[in-house]
Amino acid sequence: MNDNSQVLGKALRFILGMAVLLLAPRASVAQMLAPSVVDPNLAVRTVVRGLDTPTSVAFLGPGDLLVLEKNTGRVQRVVNGVIQGTVLDLAVNSASERGLLGIALHPDFPRAGAELEEEREGEHGDNPGVYLYWTESLTGADSSSLADVPLLGNRVDRFVWDGSRLVFDRNLIKLRSFQADAGQPLRGNHNGGVLRFGPDRKLYVVIGDNGRRGWLQNLPCGPTASCPGPTVRDDQFGGPAPDNAHLTGVILRLDDDGTAPRSNPFFGVGAATGGEVGANLQKIFAYGIRNTFGMAFDPVSGSLWLEENGDDSFSLLRRIEPGLNSGWVQIRGPVSRIGQYKAIETSTAIDPVTGGSYFGLQQIRWPPTNIANTPQEALARLFMLPGARYRDPEFSWKFEVAPAGIGFVKGRGLGKQYSNALFIGGARTFLEGGQLFRFDLTGNRKSVRVSDPRLEDRVADNRFKFDITESETLLFGRNFGIATDIQTGPNGNLFVVSLTDGAIYEIFRPVPEDDADGAEK
Repeated sequence: MNDNSQVLGKALRFILGMAVLLLAPRASVAQMLAPSVVDPNLAVRTVVRGLDTPTSVAFLGPGDLLVLEKNTGRVQRVVNGVIQGTVLDLAVNSASERGLLGIALHPDFPRAGAELEEEREGEHGDNPGVYLYWTESLTGADSSSLADVPLLGNRVDRFVWDGSRLVFDRNLIKLRSFQADAGQPLRGNHNGGVLRFGPDRKLYVVIGDNGRRGWLQNLPCGPTASCPGPTVRDDQFGGPAPDNAHLTGVILRLDDDGTAPRSNPFFGVGAATGGEVGANLQKIFAYGIRNTFGMAFDPVSGSLWLEENGDDSFSLLRRIEPGLNSGWVQIRGPVSRIGQYKAIETSTAIDPVTGGSYFGLQQIRWPPTNIANTPQEALARLFMLPGARYRDPEFSWKFEVAPAGIGFVKGRGLGKQYSNALFIGGARTFLEGGQLFRFDLTGNRKSVRVSDPRLEDRVADNRFKFDITESETLLFGRNFGIATDIQTGPNGNLFVVSLTDGAIYEIFRPVPEDDADGAEK
């Protein structure tokens, strides 16, 4: 079997697998398994069920939620566990990983609750802005056709909440939405889609590589094995420079009106470059990102954390600093593991869980045989904008485990041992029916703290994809399905959005910690 046919077969298996996971309900056996956590002092209850592929949630106040539905384009309001109705219905293209994906409320959004009032007191006036990341269809109606989407079909729009519905205000940015490459099937994945406002009051937007192979994927000459040398166009739309059609694999940092803050790490570089490419460089906070479903701010340090999905190797957990180059496509995992990255991605072995071949990096235009042979060679190949920096990830899995939503528990609602811990959900259900992993951070909040001596190198050396080996001490929950969003609610409990279950779950402590410890009677 030649390289192209191996990659084509892998792509078809991937599309079929995603169709089963995202468009169909979970298997009947999985539906019988309720989500659970390993700590007997904690419990799980269902907040709401009956949602259609929910992706993200925003709290208007205690018991009052806005929930996004990926495939329908509807924003549902849920009050005290009951779906009240649709406050917005967008015409989405939901093929593959597209659809209604991300939501963020403006920092001055007038939510109910003492916690928010304390945050806003004396700072700024109310701002009812609600920001959504979604993929529009060409027809003006919901569609699941891969071809029914404009080139820049991923949108970030601002809406205004009037108390009962969301009203369109403006578009902030339009981003690439499909992969159409010669010799390969059309794809609609690696769209990212998470939105978060940071403690700096800036809007952070993440989009995956969308299959591009240019500057922002550390290929300054485009998808060619020889660089320096003649520059190769990324695709039929241009590139490899990040014009509007090739601004992918990045975290963008924007003002609330969509403009680029002057404090962004590449603002000066963009000003000197000029034109469409320069304007896009000014918006970039970090690049070299493959794809992600999870991004969250540490409530203690204010640092941004991101999970990154690998192809077949090296799922990542990262702390994002301004100007970070995450290394894709040249590096995955610690750069010292470059040999393992290349060996896995060029292997023709059959994965025992998925039944697919490991060979390939999704796009045939830059095959895995091009991966560097040494750490020094890999580092030398990185496309480093002035002021950019590369750093190894804070944690990795040798083989992909498909992380999804991430979030911190704020405060001690689950008990002091979970105070400000980081949780990661699963983007597939192969591992523990949809795993939740729990991470503690070091005292300076810059690294991951581990208890298992096998993890001292901050790499879980699992044996194949979706294998938990060396991650056993990180396991916190099972059977949460595809967990697309994890957030702390106004009551201090942890809320998990399950796309495959059509539900939102709440993890809570049935008995207050002091009572459980016998300190109070």
